[in-house]
Amino acid sequence: MRVDPSIEIKFDSSGLVPAIIQDSLTARVLMLAYVNRESLEKMTETGETWFWSRSRQSLWHKGETSGNTQRIVSMSLDCDGDTLLILVEPSGPACHTGETSCFFRSLD
Repeated sequence: MRVDPSIEIKFDSSGLVPAIIQDSLTARVLMLAYVNRESLEKMTETGETWFWSRSRQSLWHKGETSGNTQRIVSMSLDCDGDTLLILVEPSGPACHTGETSCFFRSLD
């Protein structure tokens, strides 16, 4: 996987950009996470999702402890250059609760 160097990603003042993670087969939104330059490099090297944990202040590989990794199918950038959309093939639930998606609690 390669990121076109001519595409400018607008990282915020903390060096992060939000990433929406979506199942490539079902189109279900699985999670939202944050990406920094290092995690973006790891994703391009490995073809799997890597994020920056704001709570732990460290890099993390999705599925590192659970085994529920996410193979990247494609990555795209929104029109403003400040949000990533990452389509993945998940190998298990995205949420740490065991739910398929982190968006399982309805406000209705």
